[in-house]
Amino acid sequence: MAARPLTGKIALVAGATRGAGRAIAVRLGAAGATVYATGRTTRESASEVGRATETIEETAELVTAAGGEGIAVPTDHLVPERVRALTERIERDHGRLDVLVNDLWGGEHLVEFGKKMWETELGRGLRMLELGVKTHIITSSFALPLLVRGPGGLVVEVTDGTARSNRAFRENYYYDLTKNAPIRMAFTLGEDLKDVGGTAVSITPGFLRSEQMLDHFGVREENWRDAIAESPHFAISESPLLIGEAVAALAADPEKQRWNGRSLSSGQLAKEYGFTDADGSSPDAWAYFEEVVYGGKEASADAYR
Repeated sequence: MAARPLTGKIALVAGATRGAGRAIAVRLGAAGATVYATGRTTRESASEVGRATETIEETAELVTAAGGEGIAVPTDHLVPERVRALTERIERDHGRLDVLVNDLWGGEHLVEFGKKMWETELGRGLRMLELGVKTHIITSSFALPLLVRGPGGLVVEVTDGTARSNRAFRENYYYDLTKNAPIRMAFTLGEDLKDVGGTAVSITPGFLRSEQMLDHFGVREENWRDAIAESPHFAISESPLLIGEAVAALAADPEKQRWNGRSLSSGQLAKEYGFTDADGSSPDAWAYFEEVVYGGKEASADAYR
């Protein structure tokens, strides 16, 4: 894509504190966009995730340093009044919204893989649905009236897994529901948006080397391959940069409506748009898991990078 194809565009990345959300915000900024970065963790207060090491203020500063304009707005997206205030601010400042990214989640600490539905504590399960589904609905409800003021608006629902990969059970009733919901959201929003020239997609990273995942393995981005000895499939992992590049490429594509309603992955879009991860590779984690891990094909992760 051109150096700064999103100059003058207004984006909201809901859930921009860390991981995929932060990378998406920064890459949109690098492409020239003004980016509202929202979330619950600030320099004064941490969310229930408990990680105070990444904040929305830092994300906004990274957006600005990349060449865009980053604006941090502390927002609990489960509180309609807070989301209304956020979108009213965007309306006052710019009168429109060009890109909405729903990357709201933060429920990893609630997931208990391997437990059956009736063995999962109800409160934990419902909280997952609040964090990963209800937040997306509330945010879209207030943001979409701004997005449809002109043609070409883009909605990105970030999730875990593609429609194809998620045909398999995601090992926990509530997690399965939470991560399939954004795929259907993108499909149904695509139906609503197509008559007004808008586009909605769902997108998933592959095996994401988020800050939290790197901490889990006790490595940093510089030496992430050291974790392969403990977890061989980590060899197919990708940095958050890949999904950031994917969303920026989509937002800059004048023909993005061809993707409307579809479930996409960072690896798929890397091939389509010709971008790479930080190390120059284009990992396709979902193909690797389908064909090698579950399909029994004899191949290394390098063959899918």
